[in-house]
Amino acid sequence: MVSSIRDTAEDWLHRGTAALEGLGGITDERLNVGQGERAASALAGGAIALLGLRSRSLLGLGAAALGGALIYRGLSGRCSAYAALGIDTVHNHPRRGGAAPQEYFRRGIHLEESLHVGRSPWDLYQFWRNFQNLPRFMSHLESVSVIDDRRSRWVAKGPAGSRVEWDAEIINDEPNALIAWRSLANADVDNAGSVRFVPGPGGRGTDVKVVIDYIPPAGRVGAAIAHLFGEEPSIQVRDDLQRFKQLMETGQVPIGDCAR
Repeated sequence: MVSSIRDTAEDWLHRGTAALEGLGGITDERLNVGQGERAASALAGGAIALLGLRSRSLLGLGAAALGGALIYRGLSGRCSAYAALGIDTVHNHPRRGGAAPQEYFRRGIHLEESLHVGRSPWDLYQFWRNFQNLPRFMSHLESVSVIDDRRSRWVAKGPAGSRVEWDAEIINDEPNALIAWRSLANADVDNAGSVRFVPGPGGRGTDVKVVIDYIPPAGRVGAAIAHLFGEEPSIQVRDDLQRFKQLMETGQVPIGDCAR
């Protein structure tokens, strides 16, 4: 069994090398993996394959096989699973300035989290609306640079030590109540979401409700990679909201958690 997995790993790694040299004869019409996904897939695949080959165990060889498959996927721009499901993130990519088709985001990850915070909707909205505050409690967010009243530039940590970047625009802004956004074209991570600030029962505190839809850098495979590296997205969002609550209620987050 170990020999079989080793052979699979070596096969995928050889296919990845062949893809780099000649792209395996794949034409533009047959490409079905977007540029951002390809880069992240190849990067993550290289990291996983290297770790797997170093471990010299059954699990390690399995990881090497997965890494080789991701390298091939990234370098060739062709995903057989996407082909079987009729998914194409090259030719059906959302256009600049237009809303992403709903069916496009169904292929990705949908997250909903909520938490009660002991501050007024006004306080929470004002803090969140200044996007430069977000890295203070979002542990995987490195920076947010404001471009103008509606657009901003985001830089975040990705799986396996990678970095992802995108430009976003506000599509709905209701003072003290709602902020909604979406990424623009050519984003490393296509995403859209909203945060609502709902007055708590009896006017005490605020229920903060976050909804996020996004396509991982390597599609659903990217979500599995993130989980492998301890970066499961729903847990990230839940932890970020907990830090937001503590920051807004006490003025600080735990040292070593998201220290800023």
